[in-house]
Amino acid sequence: MELDATFWAFIALVIFVGLMFWLKVPATIAASLDSRSDKIRSELEEARRLREEAQELLAEYQRRRKAAEAEASDIISHAKHEAELITRDAAAKTEEFVARRAALAEQKIAQAETQALSEVKASAVDLAISAAEKIIAAKATGSTADQIIASSIGEVKSRLN
Repeated sequence: MELDATFWAFIALVIFVGLMFWLKVPATIAASLDSRSDKIRSELEEARRLREEAQELLAEYQRRRKAAEAEASDIISHAKHEAELITRDAAAKTEEFVARRAALAEQKIAQAETQALSEVKASAVDLAISAAEKIIAAKATGSTADQIIASSIGEVKSRLN
């Protein structure tokens, strides 16, 4: 019997496969694949957990953003209300100030009118007295002048008391 190269290749293959099983290479490969599979599974679980945490954080930040937007809206509406109140108050104070200034101006005008009237009356009285003096001096002589002076002094005394 002649042994050819195919036979020796077959024998080498059987020895190689036998050696592989004897050295427990398939078990080592299976264990390596199992450990790799477990590692991938744990990484997937970690990724899933991280994804859930990220979604929770996103939801929390969205709630905070909505709360902040609502608070900002409240602050803006409160500020607008305060500005409106301040504007109304300023307008009322301005109106009151203008009214007081107008009343004060009217009062000063009335005082000026009264003072001018008093000065005109005083000037008229002085002018009348001066004219009366001249007329009396020209017409009154002696006893008539003494009588007029005495009656005038009596009249002044009665008006002063």
